[in-house]
Amino acid sequence: MAFPSTMTSRFTLAPEAMPPAAIVFGRSDVMRAVRSTLQKGASANVPVLLHGESGTGKDVLARFIHDISPWRTGPFVKVNCPKLRGETQEHEIFGNDASSGPQAAPPRVQLAAGGTLFFDEIADLNASSQTRLLEFLQEGHFCERNGEVEGEARVICAVSRSLEDEVTHGRFRQDLFYRLNVIHVRVPSLRERKADVPVLVDHFYRVFIERYRSAAEPLSEKLVELLSGYSWPGNIRELENVIKRYVILATEEAIFDELGPRAADGNARSAPKFMAPEIGPDQPVAFKEITRAAVRDVERELILKTLQANGWNRRRAARALSISYRALMYKMKGAEVGSAAPTGNGSRSNGR
Repeated sequence: MAFPSTMTSRFTLAPEAMPPAAIVFGRSDVMRAVRSTLQKGASANVPVLLHGESGTGKDVLARFIHDISPWRTGPFVKVNCPKLRGETQEHEIFGNDASSGPQAAPPRVQLAAGGTLFFDEIADLNASSQTRLLEFLQEGHFCERNGEVEGEARVICAVSRSLEDEVTHGRFRQDLFYRLNVIHVRVPSLRERKADVPVLVDHFYRVFIERYRSAAEPLSEKLVELLSGYSWPGNIRELENVIKRYVILATEEAIFDELGPRAADGNARSAPKFMAPEIGPDQPVAFKEITRAAVRDVERELILKTLQANGWNRRRAARALSISYRALMYKMKGAEVGSAAPTGNGSRSNGR
């Protein structure tokens, strides 16, 4: 049975939303390994479970699997499990029971016939929906109420929390977990693939420049360096929103003001502390050089923390340190604080 495209479009991801594979996987080793696994498993009619933090692009990876699979000519139907609650969840995904009367619209599993059925945040399936999904996986196809076989669909699931913990606490069926956990792919966080940040920055910049017809200049090297060093707790979704904000406002100052202190704080914590070298009996010691290095290390950390405490306003930081603005600039250069500090467009306002 064929369904009108207008009926499936509400539940499918638009093809134009899928970025090129070179953008999706970037150039990091960890994402190359993910791509290799997905390519090997795409053609097999078994479930794929994508596990990773929120905002890591699991929905994009699900679409990638669909696009390179034998089911690519069929529909890609997404089920946002957290948005469907109670009885509505089971009915919208799997349809009513025969005793419940006719259903206003075809269930998602029926819309996905011949294509891919993607469950986003599968841990939010309720108990009855879990039972129906297990039956669907066991049968391998969808049946109408009259018993006729309607069709089959490839199942892909994404989850941001541990399904094993959900099973342990009795919130997720163990037998369903085993059914879904055939090809299990851990999707890395953005902080685990920082080599891909410049690639993603360039992609989002190009997308939003065209979408908003903005005159924003390409991001400066210093800003890209700042973005690459940031921890990104919101992952790719957070990066996307930051670049969108930059393109709309056409200024780097807002990004420097927001992310600069947090990125610098992370750099300060990770900066290596000075350690005196091992010294043997009668061994000459370069006392002046060693003490200068120690002082430089302490000054660097103190300057970074003072700048952070003062919102990266360097004149206020200089007053807090009881030194002149020029002296602070000199010490920042000597301690190589410039590699972590926001400069460029953001430095002019912060320095006044």
